[in-house]
Amino acid sequence: MRFVDIINKKRLNQPLTKEEIQFWIDGYVKGDIPDYQVSALCMAIVLNGMNREETRDLTMAMTYSGDVIDLSAINGVKVDKHSTGGVGDKTSLSLTPMVAACGAKVAKMSGRGLGHTGGTLDKLESIKGFDIMIGQEDFIRQVNEIGVSIVGQNAQLVPADKKLYALRDVTGTVQSIPLIASSIMSKKLASGADTILLDVKYGEGAFMQTVEEAKVLAKTMIEIGTDCGRDTRAMITDMNQPLGKAIGNALEVKEAIETLKGNGPEDFTELCMTAGSIMLQQAHIAKDETEARAMLKEAVTSGAALQKLRDFVKAQHGDVKMIDNPELLPSARFMTPVKTRSAGFVTDLKALELGNLAMRLGAGRATKEDVINPAVGIVLNKKVGNTVRMGEALAIIHHDTPLEENWLEDFYNTFTIEPTCDNVEPLIAAVL
Repeated sequence: MRFVDIINKKRLNQPLTKEEIQFWIDGYVKGDIPDYQVSALCMAIVLNGMNREETRDLTMAMTYSGDVIDLSAINGVKVDKHSTGGVGDKTSLSLTPMVAACGAKVAKMSGRGLGHTGGTLDKLESIKGFDIMIGQEDFIRQVNEIGVSIVGQNAQLVPADKKLYALRDVTGTVQSIPLIASSIMSKKLASGADTILLDVKYGEGAFMQTVEEAKVLAKTMIEIGTDCGRDTRAMITDMNQPLGKAIGNALEVKEAIETLKGNGPEDFTELCMTAGSIMLQQAHIAKDETEARAMLKEAVTSGAALQKLRDFVKAQHGDVKMIDNPELLPSARFMTPVKTRSAGFVTDLKALELGNLAMRLGAGRATKEDVINPAVGIVLNKKVGNTVRMGEALAIIHHDTPLEENWLEDFYNTFTIEPTCDNVEPLIAAVL
């Protein structure tokens, strides 16, 4: 089999066989097929797509390119949730203790962030002593005992995806639904959960720009999961503005803790409730959404969800005092309110630009080698639909170095304030 023939076949918009896809992934992981040939194939896929069978076969070839985690030693249904990413997305920090407090088993592997803010692991490491690299035996025992663990991804998990994504990132071949779907689902399948809930973002701060594009991606991933025998569902959610109010690692941990106390932002709380109700149904703990929501609400109001976060942090050697008193979390030297220059209604808020502004403060990484400052970030006081009076603070900026004038101008440009606000898009556009 010659790889150039596979490239030509896809260039002519012909479907690839399972054997051809396996030959591609095996050869690329081993180093037998060079980057320039794989980039040519990826571009042909961007232009011509892949059918359902090809996408499934690519996902499975990538899944088994390295280790596949066996979670069979964990009792009960193992549930997992994946977000396609967004600004202020701290969902796992609140959602996993909530569903674990209701009896679900969450054995989650997460990654670090590259871009505007840290990933779930970076946020957890804002907590002093928190260990993201516990061994698999401890990981399984912890999930059996307290219902939740979040750890770093095994270095040998889906090596094909690591190589392919790095190549796609520099060859203009990221924007392809079969390639995006297989990348996400190969990691989820290799992580071993029985059920998968996908939070597919759309809008200015997301991969997919529209609800329709997000639905196509979600349906593709649901098809992959279904074909592989996993209960896979999806939410389509808005990322035209940040989720919640906090952007930045320790600030997002504080917001997650407040949410578990019942004091979280309305949009973030609703996303956790919707996601949690789906996961409890997937785990066969609740028979319908009404029962699931009642269980989640009780877990919060009784304090059980917050206690589950304490148990989770303690089990992974984190300082529980930071959960009991979030003021002990890393804090910035300066807290500067940025006051509005006009009155009216917030009609638009540029999520991605706000995320990049947080990164410029030190909350995210421009390169893999960058060191995150957990203390810095932005806490929004105003979001889309809110009224703004002259001189009110739009946000509080948490920073360790003086704010530059061009940073402030760029911040003001993320807000659009107009005399009227006709319509506010719902956070959750669809559940599939």
